[in-house]
Amino acid sequence: MTDARDALAASYRNEARRVLATLIRLLGSFEAAEEAVHEAFVAAAEQWPREGVPDNPFAWLVSAGRFKTIDRFRRQARLANVLPEFAARAAAEEPAMLPESIEDDELRLIFTCCHPTLAPDARIALTLREVGGLTTEEIARAYLVSAPTIAQRIVRAKAKIRDDQLPYEVPTRAQLPARLESALSVVYLIFNEGYAASRGPALTRDDLCEGALRLGRLIVQLLDEPEAIGLLALMSFHAARRSTRVDAAGDLVLLEDQDRSRWDGALIGEGQALVERALKKRSVGPYLLQAAIVAVHMEAASYAETDWTRIATLYDVLKRVDPSPVVALNRAVALGMRDGPIAGLTAIEALLAEGALADYHLAHAARADLQRRLGLSDAARASYERALELAQQPAERRFLETRLARLDR
Repeated sequence: MTDARDALAASYRNEARRVLATLIRLLGSFEAAEEAVHEAFVAAAEQWPREGVPDNPFAWLVSAGRFKTIDRFRRQARLANVLPEFAARAAAEEPAMLPESIEDDELRLIFTCCHPTLAPDARIALTLREVGGLTTEEIARAYLVSAPTIAQRIVRAKAKIRDDQLPYEVPTRAQLPARLESALSVVYLIFNEGYAASRGPALTRDDLCEGALRLGRLIVQLLDEPEAIGLLALMSFHAARRSTRVDAAGDLVLLEDQDRSRWDGALIGEGQALVERALKKRSVGPYLLQAAIVAVHMEAASYAETDWTRIATLYDVLKRVDPSPVVALNRAVALGMRDGPIAGLTAIEALLAEGALADYHLAHAARADLQRRLGLSDAARASYERALELAQQPAERRFLETRLARLDR
C-alpha cells in the first residue's frame, strides 16, 4: 500500500505534465485533457494499491485518461454526434512511447500554446500553467505582477482559444521561428522557478531545472538559432553551480562564498562551447548576452578576480537590448562592484523611485547590501526589513534574518 502511494506521488510529481501534453495531442482539447489527467490519477489511486504499480506508469496514465474520456463522452448523449471523430482521434496512437517521444510531446505543446494570435504575455502565462505546471503565484512572481492578473491572462487565453475555435495544431517548421521567442521565454521561466524557487522549503527544484535543460536541448536540435543556443548556454552555466547555492542545512550561499571547485565542469564546458557557437552567427540577443555575462563569472578563479568591467559593459548592452527593470537592477549591482557602492546605490535608488521594483524583495536586499558596505547601518536595517517583508522563500528569509542579526551585533 505504501509503495503504491509513493509511486503515485512520484508519478504525479514527475509525469503529470508529460501526461497532460500527450493527452492534449491525442484528444485535441485542453479542457478534455485536463479532466482526463484528473480521472487518470483518481483511477490510479484506486487501482494501484489493489493491483500493483504498472511497469510503465506514464503509459498507464495516458491510456486510462484517454479511455475514461471516451467513456464519459459515450455517456453524454448530446455529444453522441461527435463521438466517432473524437474516438478515432483518441485511438490514433498508442501511448507506450519512447522517452524522446514524450519529450517531443512537451515541445509540441509549448509551440502549440505559443499561438501568434494570443497576446505574448497571455500565451506565455498559459503555457507555463499548462505545460510548465507552475502555479499562478509562481508565474506572477516571474512577471512581478499580482496573481489575479496572471489568472485573468490565462482565462482570456483559454477563452480566445475556445471562442475562435483554435485547433490543437502543431505548427510547421516554417511557423516555428515566429513562436520561438515565446517558447524560449517559457523554458527560461520554468528553469528560473527551478533555480530559485519562489515557494516551498527548498531553494531549488531539480525537476524543473532538468526539464528546462532537456527542452532547451531539444529546441537547439530543432532550430539552430543564436538565442536558443544562448538560452541553453545560460541554463548550463547556472545549472553548473546549482548544488553550491545552498549549504548542508539548506541555507543560501552567495556567489562570492561558493566553493568553485564543486562547480560542474562538464556543464561549464557545454555552456562555453554554446556561447562560442552562438557568437559565430553574429546575432546578439538577451539570452546570449546573459550567457556571456555569466561566462565571465565562471571564468574567474575567485570572486575577487571577477572582471566587473567586462560584466558592467555587457550589462550596458543588455539594458539597450532588453530594457527591463530586473536587467537594470543587475546592472546597478555590477556598477556597485566596478565603480563603488555609491554608484550602485544611486542607480538602485533611482530604480526604486520609478516604482516597478517597489515590491521586489531582491531590489531592497541589493540596496541594503550597498548601504551596509557604506556603513549606513540604520538605512541598511530598514532595507533588509522591507526585503524580509516581501520575501516568501524560507531560505531567502533565513539569509535576510542573518544579515539583520549581524547588523544588530
